[in-house]
Amino acid sequence: MMPSLFRERTAPSMGLRRVAIPVVVTLSTVVFLSACSAESTSSPAAQSSPSTTSTGTAYPLTIDNCGYEVTFEQAPRRVMTAKSSTTELLLALGLGDSIVATTYLDGPIPDWLQEQAQGNEAIASPLAEQLPSAEAVLEVEPEVVYVGWESMLTAEGIADRDFFEDLGVHTIVAPSACKAPGYQPDPLTWEALFDEITTVGEIFDASEQAAQVVADQRAQLEAVTADDRGLEALWFSSGSDVPFVGGGIGSAQLIMDTVGVSNVGQDIDDTWGSMSWEAIVESNPDVIILVDASWSTADSKIEMLESQPAAAQLPAVKNKQYLVIDFPPTEAGVRTVSAAADLSRQLSSLELS
Repeated sequence: MMPSLFRERTAPSMGLRRVAIPVVVTLSTVVFLSACSAESTSSPAAQSSPSTTSTGTAYPLTIDNCGYEVTFEQAPRRVMTAKSSTTELLLALGLGDSIVATTYLDGPIPDWLQEQAQGNEAIASPLAEQLPSAEAVLEVEPEVVYVGWESMLTAEGIADRDFFEDLGVHTIVAPSACKAPGYQPDPLTWEALFDEITTVGEIFDASEQAAQVVADQRAQLEAVTADDRGLEALWFSSGSDVPFVGGGIGSAQLIMDTVGVSNVGQDIDDTWGSMSWEAIVESNPDVIILVDASWSTADSKIEMLESQPAAAQLPAVKNKQYLVIDFPPTEAGVRTVSAAADLSRQLSSLELS
């Protein structure tokens, strides 16, 4: 069974002492009672606007996030987000007004979150294209720095977590991005992703909004029909000399399992990893999933595949058996379910030679 991504710090395997605090959140105990009555909608969070009735998170609230303990005395009101996945989750929870700075956005905000993002200068004008300096972050006076990659909160990234905590700024890492043994999802599951939404809602005193987002996403996920043709697929993320592909434990594997294709990179024991052209040709995938990013477009990948001598001989390349997915939802978040639904529709309409 997959370990809880946010957990009480009493697990004997981690050598942790019990912390005397009033409230601790553990995701494994969360029950999504509202999911059973959800109706499928075209928008993953079509009914997730802020509720006027708070569920009343009891503070102080302590979480163990990727092995780092964080205590919140109240709902955060000023947040800097790093990566689209964290920004979009707060928007889906109706918390756009709390976002005072963004960085490392991977693409445009999707249409169904545009209303929440409208007028937010922090989203319209990110603090930096990639990683800002710690000084630049502190200038916006955040109460919380919420990041999509754990490496962002290191000395090689923006700054380490102790640096911010010592200055009274809390940090949150998206649990799907945890890397430490016992914290890294292995593999990532939809339940783990829904748990993350629920706990972020708890942190920000937005549990009702989080429950509605989860219910909407469960309904949309249930509507996905898996392909039954026994197809194998390559998830081509980036790279040229050495392709970077979807591995066996992350969002790529989760999406491919959901739409009913086998992942030729499933033996890579990570979310993403390198795979040689020789190995790709040997695997002979029926379908190639192309990640469309501004810095590595789907069109550029097609050009690369068709010009690479070995890959050009693959039937999937010769017959242009491609599926396309935008980059932002490939990093686990509130757009991952809709990405799976979209790929499923593409796959069902793909006639294989």
